[in-house]
Amino acid sequence: HQSDIKGCSLIRPLLAEGSAVGLAKVLTTVDLVSLGVGSCVGTGMYVVAGLVAKAMAGPGVILSFIIAAVASILSGVCYAEFGVRVPKTTGSAYTYSYVTVGEFVAFFIGWNLILEYLIGTAAGASALSNMFDSLANHSISNYMITHLEIPDLDTYPDLLALFIALLVTVIIALGVRNTVGFNNVLNMVNLVVWVFIIIAGLFFVSVNNWEGGRFMPYGWSGVMQGAATCFYAFIGFDIIATTGEEAKNPNTSIPYAITASLVTCLTAYVSVSVILTLMVPYNLIDGSAPLMEMFAVHGFLWGKYTVAVGSIAGLTVSLLGSLFPMPRVIYAMARDGLLFRFLSHVTALTHTPTVACVVSGSLAAVLALLVSLRDLIEMMSIGTLLAYTLVSVCVLLLRYQPDDQTDTHQFDSEHQDMDCLKHEDAKDNQILTDNDESSSYHAGRTEGEGDDSDFHAGHASLLKRLLGGHYYTLRLRLGMPDASARPTPATGRIVTRCTLLLFFVSFLLWSTIIFGVEQGTGVGAVFSGLMATMMAGSLAKLLIMIIQQPESTRSLPYMAPCVPFVPAAAILVNSYLMLKLSPLTWARFTIWCLIEVAKIYLKNKIIYI
Repeated sequence: HQSDIKGCSLIRPLLAEGSAVGLAKVLTTVDLVSLGVGSCVGTGMYVVAGLVAKAMAGPGVILSFIIAAVASILSGVCYAEFGVRVPKTTGSAYTYSYVTVGEFVAFFIGWNLILEYLIGTAAGASALSNMFDSLANHSISNYMITHLEIPDLDTYPDLLALFIALLVTVIIALGVRNTVGFNNVLNMVNLVVWVFIIIAGLFFVSVNNWEGGRFMPYGWSGVMQGAATCFYAFIGFDIIATTGEEAKNPNTSIPYAITASLVTCLTAYVSVSVILTLMVPYNLIDGSAPLMEMFAVHGFLWGKYTVAVGSIAGLTVSLLGSLFPMPRVIYAMARDGLLFRFLSHVTALTHTPTVACVVSGSLAAVLALLVSLRDLIEMMSIGTLLAYTLVSVCVLLLRYQPDDQTDTHQFDSEHQDMDCLKHEDAKDNQILTDNDESSSYHAGRTEGEGDDSDFHAGHASLLKRLLGGHYYTLRLRLGMPDASARPTPATGRIVTRCTLLLFFVSFLLWSTIIFGVEQGTGVGAVFSGLMATMMAGSLAKLLIMIIQQPESTRSLPYMAPCVPFVPAAAILVNSYLMLKLSPLTWARFTIWCLIEVAKIYLKNKIIYI
């Protein structure tokens, strides 16, 4: 691991050029919940629910959302622990990866997060443009097709989407306090409309729409396919993790906000899906504006236009949710020297990375102008899934490393900022993560840490309650270490190897099941089934080997439960969803990664010269 640490340490400066002004610490837990809920609920409630119900799962979309929520919570709890391990930082999974597994992996993740936010912002602007166009009886699109259509493109240039993206960019650049205030107002509108949908919809429901095998018309296969799509309605919680430097108390706010936003989103999705599928037969649901048209079907036009107001508010908040974290990831990468340094400039007036906001918002606006919503939706969130997987891998690794190593990897922004103000000119490119430095990361114990015996006793008591008299028998048979055991570099290396093997074998397992068992026939399917069974056994053996190693005694204000099972489950679920993505997504991902590799090569070449 020494080489990884050294590789990581060569880049992070105390404070990048132009960034002597820090981000404003103004966000409360309620603000973070509002950001997380708003970034999820818009497209999830007004677009995804009807799409999945009509084309994939029928009323079984309710089960799809529940399954997707469970998958999201697995990644969410790992995100929450990482947010506590690396507090007061910005950049989400990028920063978490940077200070734990090294620069190369962090750049890989940050690069793909930027692409995902870029696509999400452009798609949100296009969706809002389509919503306004629908309310105007398609007069906007007809005008642009007539006067602005470009022969070489399959679609017309969407000037309205361009204007929407630029407008939201200005709102983001004006300051986080203004952004969150605007976000909270729109969320209140969305909340009122949600309550209206539930209450008004009760007058038009019919249980006949669920009877006669109509609840799961496509079977469990459709429900699982719908769950894979519904997963993307929950990915907005990572916006919370990007606000570590702007949260007043990130140690408690981040984990609470992630949990609260996921639960709130699940409640909204399930309730709306119940009303939608009870009001309209699943095969008659409108694919483009399902919640608006479900009232129009029953002749309740006033309800349709009320929902239209909520749709505009919800999609606007989702657009904010995509654009808000993107400049902060760019800011973090530029501050570390992985992108152009001028992108890390923070404006003294607004305390926001204004240059990064303008650049990222302008790129998203151009993308929204030239690419249709359909093509944007096809570019699914493979980079986001990869980021979630890496966070789960890192949590699993850090739990079993010696305490002195895990402490060395905890980045302390307060020490960083204080040192920088004293030695800004002399130490602009100071190396931080040498093992012999005690001030650069959280050395020693941190706030919230308890007594070792209490920590182990808490876990033991939980297992005792669950297993009863079988607890000690299970410990003996699995070879689990006792509470006094402490991790060593040797046991840490064992866990590292097992975790990496778990990551790769999970992809092989799902590839065999998806392409061999499900799509195969005859002898080939049987052989694939045997291979999948052997790989499943290998995964179980790897987990047992991890359990047999002593866990770190270091306690945190929030810790992911049931390690290593929860991170391992997150890795399995995310790898499955990645393999369910379209070939177009993988092609785009490959091209984006080749650009990334070329940038790293050129950077190393310049440094060498």
